[in-house]
Amino acid sequence: MLDRMPANDRRFLDRREQVTLFAKNFFKHPKMLGSIIPSSRFLINRVLRLIDWKRAKVVVEYGPGVGTFTSEILDRMPADGALVVLETNADFVKYLRHTIRDERLHVVHDSAANVERVLSNLGLGKADYVISGIPFSVLPANVREGILKATRDVLQPDGAFLVYQFSPKVLPYLERVFSSVNRDFEPLNVLPAQVFYSRP
Repeated sequence: MLDRMPANDRRFLDRREQVTLFAKNFFKHPKMLGSIIPSSRFLINRVLRLIDWKRAKVVVEYGPGVGTFTSEILDRMPADGALVVLETNADFVKYLRHTIRDERLHVVHDSAANVERVLSNLGLGKADYVISGIPFSVLPANVREGILKATRDVLQPDGAFLVYQFSPKVLPYLERVFSSVNRDFEPLNVLPAQVFYSRP
């Protein structure tokens, strides 16, 4: 039945399912999601336009949730690229594995703090880009610092860490770990979002 639906109708149902699952998990873990609905297309485009897709061979995403960014990354990245998403929420892991079928995608049920081990186990080495929507300001200091340092260490020398947040509080943490940090802003999102581009 679903296969015979027009593509636009299927996308509407997929989006409705995403929003429902995201909202349920927001009420269970509000501090870890920060917003009751997934990121807007405006925020997605603002973050992903910072990537040089010709050299985005290994991309890592922290906290993919229902895959709002994940699908768009796969649409843009090279055919021989690899996208590794690290998610600690079992509901989101199950949803991503069930709904996104792409040989380039590796859905890993693990913490961002273990990114180096995860990439090593997959035989992928260093990352060209790491993208994150994890709300760093609510994490315990040792966890936050561990993730940021692990991220810096797995990036290629010319790689970048792209962070989107609903607060600017992450800025001093990024500046302590990364050599340079640039900041942007996307107003057309619920909530309006800060975007940070950090180099190792």
